[in-house]
Amino acid sequence: MTAISGPHERLAGDANREQFLAAVFDALWERYRSRVSYVQTYEKVVHEAGATFFNDHIAFRTLAVQQPQAGIASVSRVFEALGYRAAGSYHFEDKQLSAIHFQHPNVQFPKLFVSELKTWELPAESRSLIELALAAHRPQLRNDLLAELAGLDQSKPTDSHRDLLMTEVVDWFHTLPWKAPEKAAVQKLNAVSQYGAWTLVHGYNVNHFTSLVNSHGVPQLNDLEKTMQALAAAGVPIKTEIEGERGSKLRQSATEAVKIDVDVREGATNTKLPWSYAYFELAERNEITDAATGNKVRFEGFLGPQATNLFEMTRLK
Repeated sequence: MTAISGPHERLAGDANREQFLAAVFDALWERYRSRVSYVQTYEKVVHEAGATFFNDHIAFRTLAVQQPQAGIASVSRVFEALGYRAAGSYHFEDKQLSAIHFQHPNVQFPKLFVSELKTWELPAESRSLIELALAAHRPQLRNDLLAELAGLDQSKPTDSHRDLLMTEVVDWFHTLPWKAPEKAAVQKLNAVSQYGAWTLVHGYNVNHFTSLVNSHGVPQLNDLEKTMQALAAAGVPIKTEIEGERGSKLRQSATEAVKIDVDVREGATNTKLPWSYAYFELAERNEITDAATGNKVRFEGFLGPQATNLFEMTRLK
């Protein structure tokens, strides 16, 4: 199958900072699509239909602790330095989660949905398991790195220096921020918070990318039902329920999550553990009436009850 990669490069304008941001997203996309085989099937379905893939949003998970300080800012600050701004906040009381969604001034760039587990709301044993693992959290991103990212349009770094910045940023997401956790700790935490266990083994790796089905541009894939049916016919396991009624402002579904082997420890021994990784989300966004102008605009936010059910897609079967 012909690979269809680099979906974000075409979104950037001439500014250095936008081009750098697009390259970061494409590097994260390449790792993600290499692990989530369902994405490659989606690409094939879209390509054969003559449709267009537009990435609606990217999701990240974090663990909020105080010592060392970690949480949403661990992920968001690099993107804020690259132009993103907070656009909405969400709370999931039954899962001890909070989230912020971020948007870029260039509306072509994907939204970001960054969540955190409020560890202080967990039982004492679960909280201790997370605190013990995160005690080895690497230092947060350098202030001067964030300053360089924010000033890319003025500084115009050499290609070699830009490559060094790119490596540091991409490695921040791809490398586990702490030592491989104890296998028993992961399993115990999973019984209380599957979100917490997921983040403990995957760190800041992308949780999911999202197809905006409105962007497909062909009749055979122009809504959520048709897209789900096409993927199911191609052998992709799909969430059976759609989040959101037909015609509502946001409707979502997803593939099942793939499993990958993650690094864990058993005492002094390093070993592997099969664990749920990522899914590919499908979103259909419809129009709402802007309260300020009275104009029809596409809904660009998120809905807490729908997101709650999608968090469950990474629960181990």
